[in-house]
Amino acid sequence: MAKPALLIIDMQNDFVQEGRPLGLAGARAAVPNIRAVLAAFRKRSLPVFHIMRVHRADGSDVEITRRDRFAKTPYAVEGTEGAAVITDLAPLKGEYLLPKVRMSAFIGTELDLILRTLGITSLFVCGIQTPNCIRATAFDAIAYNYPVVLVEDATGASSEEVHRCNIRDMQNIGIRVVRTDEVPGLLG
Repeated sequence: MAKPALLIIDMQNDFVQEGRPLGLAGARAAVPNIRAVLAAFRKRSLPVFHIMRVHRADGSDVEITRRDRFAKTPYAVEGTEGAAVITDLAPLKGEYLLPKVRMSAFIGTELDLILRTLGITSLFVCGIQTPNCIRATAFDAIAYNYPVVLVEDATGASSEEVHRCNIRDMQNIGIRVVRTDEVPGLLG
């Protein structure tokens, strides 16, 4: 893996913190492992991308399947504390903050352009939620010919069953699945 980058997906207050609009059961449990993966990338001065779902306050950029939910309880609204990356994973100067409005970090963003400009040859993915934003981003990365390493214990879903099923599906298309303690060895 000549030049990897780390994608941390949707680790924002509205999705991770208890009592938030879309708080996810598996999110908090993944935080220590995400911190360990992040530390490994920072130690080696490798690129880190904090991918953040961010929406307009009027909801005009929300997917059709989530408009009703957003109208009742807005989430990840641009400029709010709920849309911010959680304190435990706060971005450092030089790390990339990439807003998105869809599940995949590649749809309607400059992610591919930046990755190619930096000469990135593989992607490590962690964050939430396994069947949605993690999976969509990983599948699109493969479509763009980036080898993907999914850090399974640094991702989370609404349940372990949902998480496992989606991990298996990603393995079946060639995504490499590893655990947090394997990451430093893969980075050299």
